[in-house]
Amino acid sequence: MTNPLLEPSKLPFGLPPFAEIQDRHYAEAVDAGIAGHLAEIQSIVDNPEPASFENTAIAMERSGRLLERAAASFFTLVSAHASEAIQKLETELSPLFAAHQDAVYLNRELYERFAAIDTSGLDDESIRLVQEYLREFRQSGIQLDPDDREKLTSLNAELSRLGTEYGQRVKEAMKDAALVLDDAAALAGMPADEIASAAEAARTAGYEGKNLLTLIQPSNQPALASLENRELRRRLFEASVARGSDGSRLDVLELAKSMARLRAEKAALLGFGNYAELFMDRQTAPDFAAVQAMLNRLAPAAIRNTDAEAGALAQSAGHPLEAWDWAYYSAKVRRERYAVDEQLLRPYFELDGVLVDGVFFAATSLFGITFHERKDLEGYHPDVRFWEVRNEDGSELGLFLGDYYARDSKRGGAWMNSLVEQSALLGTKPVVVNNLNISKPPTGEPTLLTLDEVRTTFHEFGHALHGLFSNVTYPRFSGTSVPRDFVEYPSQVNEMWLMWPEIISNYARHYATGEPLPQEIVERLNESKLWGEGFATTEYLGAALLDLAWHVLDAEDVPQDAQDFEAKALAAAGVAHSLIPPRYRTGYFQHIFAGDFYAAGYYSYIWSEVLDAETVDWFTENGGLLRRNGERFRSELLSRGNSRDPLESFHALRGHDASLEPLLKRRGLY
Repeated sequence: MTNPLLEPSKLPFGLPPFAEIQDRHYAEAVDAGIAGHLAEIQSIVDNPEPASFENTAIAMERSGRLLERAAASFFTLVSAHASEAIQKLETELSPLFAAHQDAVYLNRELYERFAAIDTSGLDDESIRLVQEYLREFRQSGIQLDPDDREKLTSLNAELSRLGTEYGQRVKEAMKDAALVLDDAAALAGMPADEIASAAEAARTAGYEGKNLLTLIQPSNQPALASLENRELRRRLFEASVARGSDGSRLDVLELAKSMARLRAEKAALLGFGNYAELFMDRQTAPDFAAVQAMLNRLAPAAIRNTDAEAGALAQSAGHPLEAWDWAYYSAKVRRERYAVDEQLLRPYFELDGVLVDGVFFAATSLFGITFHERKDLEGYHPDVRFWEVRNEDGSELGLFLGDYYARDSKRGGAWMNSLVEQSALLGTKPVVVNNLNISKPPTGEPTLLTLDEVRTTFHEFGHALHGLFSNVTYPRFSGTSVPRDFVEYPSQVNEMWLMWPEIISNYARHYATGEPLPQEIVERLNESKLWGEGFATTEYLGAALLDLAWHVLDAEDVPQDAQDFEAKALAAAGVAHSLIPPRYRTGYFQHIFAGDFYAAGYYSYIWSEVLDAETVDWFTENGGLLRRNGERFRSELLSRGNSRDPLESFHALRGHDASLEPLLKRRGLY
């Protein structure tokens, strides 16, 4: 059989032909893709003509298409549907990708051609393309002497290997930490459909007749809010926070320490004081000090709010609180103070209703785009669904894939990724995927979401819109290819529509009766939105500051005892709280250790939220859900990708630089 990855896909929008791809095809395609890309680069280098924008920058943008196809489809499987064979391939292939990145950006002759390009007369996007290539060369170490370049290559290869192993162990540890329960009576307090999902999860995992409480990636587990059995809450909480740090074969603390040490060495080699400074050299944040100043301003107010919430919880509980009590009594206080029981809201949040009548309806109202389900297409798993997205005039915009259910082969959390990047140069339209981890109900039963899962659905679709609306020339700038501390901004803005009156009245309907969510409940939800912000901000800041603590270390200062280091780092940052662990602990902090995507960059969520809070104010001041607002947001920001400085795009939309005050008001942190 011919390897289907070796040629461009003939499916709509270039969707990878997953039904035809066998595991062995990936290694073959990656090998061929790397060899082909290196040959294309050598052709650029060997060109006897003087370096020009066309024969160097454009040639570079056109190169590597086979490798891009293979990598996009392969890493989609790594995250969303990784068999043992795919995991083994990940271990083998990840170092090859790291080595190839070095082979490209440590190529002195290629760098010199880019440095020789005359950019006079080029348009702004083309000038930026040359500048961004030169910046990546420099950040990758092109200025190093040959011995140091060799050392850097070795560091990158080892970091890639360790990150892959970390991610695989964490996924396995999350599965191993699930609680198997013989008697459904232990689940008293949980909604009936969640109990049914626990039984279905047990059956799928081979525990027929039992119940399985599976875990999600963050420390705080949703079931803690409803389980009446305090001992079971304790077991679930302790299983969650002990992942990756229990001394078992899945312990990852030694991996984390090794990665922190190697990153410190890499930063020093590249001339930076620490890895956090290296990361922030590529971001919209001006420097490490600015990020620290923001987090330090937020921390004391968050702890004050947390202590006030803890007092209310202890009064409601009537006994001293433990960490596993927080979510349960927080839900109880919300019911008592605001007459809001989030568990009773779930029948109004059925997945298809939220998606089609909420998320898609908001996008159509704001941008005029429409969604047309494609049941003729086949994905990497039967749960994957497809929608062709069209502009208001009926023209094709792109393809959206939704993969919403949890499974053993999928990593935890929620994310968006691209299978095909938009590019006018290449004539490609975007193909983007949203992944969530919602518990799958028994066949024929509705999928009912928590309010937090509704928020996540809107959030991830904000990323999808960023990819779908991309309207750039060069693939390097497409969609979400923006600085890490900017990428969360459009997705956070999209969360505003979940409670917008016209939107929630359209999607929040009882799955059985069709009755809308009563208006008085919507009003009480709005009244209660500041409740729990102390907890939410404190657990987030704990993770963000823990991330930075690991990445400001010198190589020789990496601690022997990772757990002791974690405790001291949280205390020193002023966010240690006996009842609130950080959102992610070192043993399961995939964002920063399963690769380097967010390493030293978990602060990005709240940095982006500063822009988000300003933008929500802009929408509100200008009438909210109006087509003219959507068109401005699309044209000035969502369509731009990284084709201009993202902060210029924000300024073009908002009219001024961002301030922290709207965020402080939103989170009740004055």
